Amino acid sequence: MRARPGRALVVRAPGRVNLIGEHTDYNEGFVLPAAISLEIRIAFLPTDDRRVELTLQATGERVLIDLDAIGPRTETWIDYVAGTAWALAEAGIPTRGFRGLLASTLPTSAGLSSSAALELASFWALTGGTDGGTDGMTRARLCLRAENAYVGANVGLMDQFACSLGVPGAALFLDCRTLEWRPIAIPLESHALVVCHTGSARRLVASEYNARRAQCEAAVAVLAETDPSIRALRDVTSEMLPAVRARVDDETYRRCEHVVRENERVLRTMAALEAGDLAAVGRLFAESHASLRDLYEVSSPELDALVEIGASTPGVVGARMTGAGFGGCTINLVARDAVDALRAAVGRDYPARTGLTARVFVVEPAAGAGLVDA
Repeated sequence: MRARPGRALVVRAPGRVNLIGEHTDYNEGFVLPAAISLEIRIAFLPTDDRRVELTLQATGERVLIDLDAIGPRTETWIDYVAGTAWALAEAGIPTRGFRGLLASTLPTSAGLSSSAALELASFWALTGGTDGGTDGMTRARLCLRAENAYVGANVGLMDQFACSLGVPGAALFLDCRTLEWRPIAIPLESHALVVCHTGSARRLVASEYNARRAQCEAAVAVLAETDPSIRALRDVTSEMLPAVRARVDDETYRRCEHVVRENERVLRTMAALEAGDLAAVGRLFAESHASLRDLYEVSSPELDALVEIGASTPGVVGARMTGAGFGGCTINLVARDAVDALRAAVGRDYPARTGLTARVFVVEPAAGAGLVDA
């Protein structure tokens, strides 16, 4: 869709929740996210100068970017906008200035990809409300380039992919090596996706995230010495895990076991959803959370409490942490007539266990980022 000149425009980009497949994307594995109805919007007026002025609706904070002199990152939220402009320029895609207002329904530091949503919304605003002559996967990869090379977060493609290519009513299966993907239907007539926010900011310090990624890469390097066909943990099967255990330290082995079995859980979850086997989906959610807690060690007491409350509520098919971990949110697949019961259980039990108040969001799978057709 191309914008008409001379009028104010609105672009939107959704957040994402990951049903299953955590810490597999940067290991060239499989993921199953969904874009969600919590989103970022930028209302803006394209200009003919090379300056971006963007104001946060929530606080009134205003920031400025000179598109011809972007400069280094500032360690603030504007880096995601500036980084996207930088990545577009690097790719030779024309950008233009704008005056804009940014509004969001996405909680920040919650593991719901507010950063990727901001990058995708910025892409559309910086190109004047157009697609910049690109397809959805290219937009995702350019925004990932912004986050990796400019912002300095060594994340995988899942977040930008889901925010860019979301499909209403469906999760998205992605092969992070081949980039082949397809929508996977969720039984939304009878069930809802419910996100529970711990009220504890996602404490994903770069050192913790990068340490786990480094452990995975170190294991691959060791295994490739005797089997050059192993390029990533994607290439390791559960049958190969005893050989992995013999060649790496115990902690690195736990990281590898999680990734290998999580890849298998993604495939099994996809098959279970397509077969309508929700009991299997629930078991796989539980296995995934236990693995993230015990093997990859990225859960938290708050996440564990919410998962336990969810799993003990009748009508909740499955509950697990979602996102990179260290705080943030859980994802729950819940019978629609049990949503109120889950909300009540969280409100009653969670503060007593943690001293915190959780927020509960019923979300719908949403379309990917783009221009809002006013």
